[in-house]
Amino acid sequence: MIAHQEQFPSVTISFNLAPEASLSDAVALITAAEREIGMPTSVIGSYSGDAAEFAKSLDNQPWLILAAAIAIYIVLGVLYESFIHPLTILSTLPSAGVGALLALMLFRHDLSVIALIGIVLLMGIVKKNAIMMIDFALEAERGEGLSPRDAIVKACVLRFRPIMMTTLAALFGAIPLAVEGGTGSELRNPLGITIVGGLLLSQLLTLYTTPVIYLQMERLRARLFGETRRQVQQELDLPAAPEPSQRPAE
Repeated sequence: MIAHQEQFPSVTISFNLAPEASLSDAVALITAAEREIGMPTSVIGSYSGDAAEFAKSLDNQPWLILAAAIAIYIVLGVLYESFIHPLTILSTLPSAGVGALLALMLFRHDLSVIALIGIVLLMGIVKKNAIMMIDFALEAERGEGLSPRDAIVKACVLRFRPIMMTTLAALFGAIPLAVEGGTGSELRNPLGITIVGGLLLSQLLTLYTTPVIYLQMERLRARLFGETRRQVQQELDLPAAPEPSQRPAE
């Protein structure tokens, strides 16, 4: 009896993972072996089971993250009625992603589907730091007439404690997921490690980088809307440039 798959003769080859080996390593070795033996084009290989789900998840990961970022940008753009300041808030996401990947590498976990879910969760948790500061700064600009620099400084001072409280609450909530054992812990550990690593690094960086990016975005907004250089300097509290001397016409 010859097995068939879609009217073609087929052979099933099964494999198990070596101790402390990941599925991505096994797939990479199989692909290298196919190239090494020079498998003809008439022979087509495909994965099934966990390997197929792994390959499918790798194909969808970039689109999933891009769709999440676009959705966040649209919602923030509608909320703040601005095309510029959503970018300030989105600037906090790369540090969270880097922190999550470094934590996974440190504890020798793969970038699995569960870890990817943790990164998507981080996108919602981390951006609240910038939202707290940007929302307060914009309100201070519009309601109190403060300059962008004074507004963001006031926002950093008054919103520091709420930012730390919410970050610590999310951090302490994710620690049990990262350190627990028992049945199903292999699924929950990458989720907790991803959240903890992303929160730690993003908290250290975004408190310093968000005000700087906010001022740069204010400068960009002023240029895009055609404001004069003197207005830009007044908004950002910069020293006015000396005006060229005018000589009377002879």
